[in-house]
Amino acid sequence: MKDEAAIARTGRFLTFEGGEGAGKSTQITRLKARLNEAGVEALVTREPGGSPGAETIRRMLLGGRVKPLGPEMEAVMFAAARADHVDTTIRPALEAGCWVLCDRFSDSTRVYQGEAGVDTGFLDRLETLAVAGHRPDMTVLIDVPPATGLARVAARSATAGAPVPDRFETDGETVHARRRELFLELAHSRPGRFLVVDGTAPADEVEEAIWSAVRTRFANDLDARG
Repeated sequence: MKDEAAIARTGRFLTFEGGEGAGKSTQITRLKARLNEAGVEALVTREPGGSPGAETIRRMLLGGRVKPLGPEMEAVMFAAARADHVDTTIRPALEAGCWVLCDRFSDSTRVYQGEAGVDTGFLDRLETLAVAGHRPDMTVLIDVPPATGLARVAARSATAGAPVPDRFETDGETVHARRRELFLELAHSRPGRFLVVDGTAPADEVEEAIWSAVRTRFANDLDARG
């Protein structure tokens, strides 16, 4: 029987962060295709969400139903969704040897609810409980100015059948600017985990930058698959 710690390391856990309209979904899809071509099975998931219970909480959070209860309660709800997501989706996939590509994770809670004034120590405790030791091997921060990201959100929302902007997308540009600063500060404080990519570059260039970094950082894993 394999050691549990060894099993948990058979897959790789990559998260994508950034402000609204950064292009995370596009780049996650492209990275999954690259990994598949390299013989790596990759699971794409998201937060809040990624499991039945977490998707229920997602609808409450993004629909604005938790907002009147304050940012601390939003942080608690994000943590509850994350705990279910990790237990139901992320951990089993990693143990099965799958790479997990997640659109947002605990860094988003630290930035979004931190910007809203939630105490850092409180967020630390929630994160420890929610992630249960499953922290990202690499985090890709796609950085775009708020005006650029919000323009993309507006263009997307104008498309027929597209969802309306969610509870966080409708915040003011000043709030989005503070979140951007916090993301960059977080990346600077954890250079070993974060890759910061200029999201204003053409999508193909962003894709190449991410793939190059993944190939370098996980060369042994990818060579073993080949």
